[in-house]
Amino acid sequence: MVQAFVLIQTEVGKASTVAEIVSKIPGVIQAEDVTGPYDVILRAQADTMDDLGRMVVAKVQQVEGITRTLTCPIVHL
Repeated sequence: MVQAFVLIQTEVGKASTVAEIVSKIPGVIQAEDVTGPYDVILRAQADTMDDLGRMVVAKVQQVEGITRTLTCPIVHL
């Protein structure tokens, strides 16, 4: 199992709506709207890194109002 934080930039005024929608995507553990350079941060998990990438590209990035994402895989050093 792999996990990652996905940092999301949205159109102005869309953060809370985007957070609500992405929180319902299978594999998303948590999604919160935040302040700062990113508008929403979510934590997601998948069986493999490829599955995680597919989820971000095919599901998260397709949500209306999202303008950019940055995926940060969690590592255990």
